[in-house]
Amino acid sequence: MASLPKTMKALRQVSLLQLKLQDKHIPTNIYVSRRYEKPEDWSIVEVPLPKLRPGDVLVKVKACGVCGTDLHIHEGEFIAEFPLIPGHETIGEVVAFADDVKGFSVGDRVAADNSELCGHCFYCRRGQELLCEDFKAHGVLGLDGGFAEYASYTQGRLFKINNISDVDATLIEPASCAMHGLEKIAPKAGSHALLIGAGPTGLMMAQFLKHSGVSQLTIAAPEGSKMELAKSLDAGDVYIPLSRSNPAPQWEQIKKDNPYGFDIVVEASGSSKVLEDAINYVRRGGKLVCYGVYPNSARVSWAPSKIFGDEITIIGSFSETYMFPATVDYLDSGKVKTKGIVNKVFKLEQWGEALESIRNKSAIKAAIVFD
Repeated sequence: MASLPKTMKALRQVSLLQLKLQDKHIPTNIYVSRRYEKPEDWSIVEVPLPKLRPGDVLVKVKACGVCGTDLHIHEGEFIAEFPLIPGHETIGEVVAFADDVKGFSVGDRVAADNSELCGHCFYCRRGQELLCEDFKAHGVLGLDGGFAEYASYTQGRLFKINNISDVDATLIEPASCAMHGLEKIAPKAGSHALLIGAGPTGLMMAQFLKHSGVSQLTIAAPEGSKMELAKSLDAGDVYIPLSRSNPAPQWEQIKKDNPYGFDIVVEASGSSKVLEDAINYVRRGGKLVCYGVYPNSARVSWAPSKIFGDEITIIGSFSETYMFPATVDYLDSGKVKTKGIVNKVFKLEQWGEALESIRNKSAIKAAIVFD
C-alpha cells in the first residue's frame, strides 16, 4: 500500500476501507462544474476527489449527458437541491473501489444509475422505491453528479456496458426512464399508440412501445430535425410532422384518420397545453401518459365526466428504478437504435454553450465529454 497516492490514502482514512487501485495517476483534485449555490450561478472549480463509502466505486467519467432536466435544474425548477454538482447520465470507467465491492474490475466500462433509495421508509417498505421519502439522485438531489472528471457510485447502481459508445451510452439513463414508463403503461398486444414529441427520451419510448405489443405507433412532433431522426431510426409507423406556425389542421386530420382515438397517448413534449388537449385523442378505455417534464407552475383542466364516462386512465411516469439491466440489454445489443440522437458534444468548460444548445433546441441531445 506504500505506493498509493495521497488522494487514495485520504480516501482510506475517510472510508476506513482499503481501496483496490489501478490508476497511480489519479490526481489529488478534479475539475467540475461548480456546485450551484443557487439557480443559474455556476463556474468551473477544483474540488477534492469524491470520498468513497463502503460499497462505493470510483469512476473516471468519460461522458455525461445533458438534457432538458439539466436546464430545469439550472433554472431552479424540478426537484433539485442546492448546492449541487449536476450530471445524472454518467458513463465512465472503473478506476478504484472499496474493499467490500464485488463483481467489478478496474477498467470496466459502466453506466451509472443516479438514484439512491433509503430502503426503509413507508414507500420503500411497500415496494414503491421510486416514491422513497428520502429519494436521492446524483446530479439532481442530495448527491454530486457526473459533470466532473471523477464520480463515485454505490456498486448496486453501476452496470457494465460493452458495445455502445460512451457518448451514445449517455442515453441509457433516459432510456431507463422510458422503460419505467413502458412498465406502467403495460401495452396490450395490438394496441394503437400516439406519441407526442420526438425528443431523446420520446424516441426511446417509441422504440420500446414497438417492441412491446404496440402494432401501430403514430409519432406527432414539430417538423424538423427531430422528426427526421425519428424516421431514420424507424421509431414509428406513421409520422405527422406538425407545422410550427399552425398545427391545428394536422391535429384535426389525426382525429379523422383515427375516429376511435388511440389506446395509448403519451405526451412527451413537456407542453402543458398539449397535454391538456391530448386527452381528446384517447380512445374510450384508453390511457393518457404524462411523460414530459413540466414547469412546476403548469396546470391542466380536464372534465371529470370524460375521465369517468370514458374510463380513461391517467398515468404519471417519473424517473425509474431497477430498469437499467433491461435497458442496457436493449441499447448495448443494438435492438434499440441510438445513432444520431446525441448530436452535440462539449467540453466541461463549454457548459454554458451546452445549456444554450438545449434551450434553443439546436441539440437533439448533448453530452459533456472528458477525453
